[in-house]
Amino acid sequence: IFIPTLYAMIGVNTLQEFVVARQADFAGATGDLSRLLTDIGTAAKMVNMHVNSAGLSGILGVHKAQGNTSKNVQGELQQKLDVYADETFTRVLKSCLKVGGIVSEEQPGIIHVDHSERGEGRGYGKYMVCIDPLDGSSNVDVNISVGTIFGIYRRKSPLIDPASTSDFLQPAGALVAAGYVLYGSSTMLVYSTGGGVNGFTFDPSIGEFFLSHPNMQFPEEERVYSVNDARISNTDPAISAFLSDCRDRGMTARYTGALVADFHRNLIQGGIYLYPGSFDQPEGKLRMLYEAQPLAFLAKQAGGATCCHHHDLLDITPTSLHQRTPLFTGHASSIARLRSMMRASAHPIPEPAGV
Repeated sequence: IFIPTLYAMIGVNTLQEFVVARQADFAGATGDLSRLLTDIGTAAKMVNMHVNSAGLSGILGVHKAQGNTSKNVQGELQQKLDVYADETFTRVLKSCLKVGGIVSEEQPGIIHVDHSERGEGRGYGKYMVCIDPLDGSSNVDVNISVGTIFGIYRRKSPLIDPASTSDFLQPAGALVAAGYVLYGSSTMLVYSTGGGVNGFTFDPSIGEFFLSHPNMQFPEEERVYSVNDARISNTDPAISAFLSDCRDRGMTARYTGALVADFHRNLIQGGIYLYPGSFDQPEGKLRMLYEAQPLAFLAKQAGGATCCHHHDLLDITPTSLHQRTPLFTGHASSIARLRSMMRASAHPIPEPAGV
């Protein structure tokens, strides 16, 4: 049991302490990324407060603008908490001098961050942030875990210019940091800067994230598979064969419909998440930039793997800001077995554009 008064005695790091201490691992580190990660933690605390009180504060249900239900750029209904989380993360990230541009699931294009407008005289920041502010938001109404997913790239264009699309359209292997926040029975922030994966649990009594899961790795045993099997009949037959193999191995099906929650459980217990493309939608459903790529980066750092049908997702360069992709991520052995079965498939799904 965590006892706040004992944290200092047992040497548990806060998120800020841990991030700053890790700067020493990188030659020439300036602390800019540390500041950005700390700001993401601050925004997560604010969203966490509203998620936990959603049933009492009147922010459950679908968001309406001018009397009509509102939709995001993907045509999906926006929940009230989607809008709040997007506004919160955008506001906090725009205040960070190190951010030069933001791409959000809830916004149609790049949010440019010009710090000279605030009298800072610094122009545009060097980091590009891709974010899904509230993954699985429809689960809030039924009190199931939701999350935030983020990825951070170093920009390619000059700092004096607004961020360009090419600053965001980079492969997952180029990420400088990625992570997620899980708002559940406890709130956790899990991230990596390329030197392993570490998890921090939020203590609401003192308002801090504390290191609770150092050096997270997929367990050796494969226990869980997560998939919505309602449309399996419309996808590569190799997927059905793989799921049968999972059951034969004694693996258990667990699926919430919240990507962060399913990925986190599989990271803790050992498993694989599957969202394949279908014959009528080979591009799948999940978004490349702010869902699939950050989790692919984390999976690799935790000893796992990720693929987009036949390709390692870390190597794929996106072609558009809101590009969709199939996603298979989790235990490396499960991914290898799945890819082998898909390569031998007689009726494969066509690869999405840009692959």
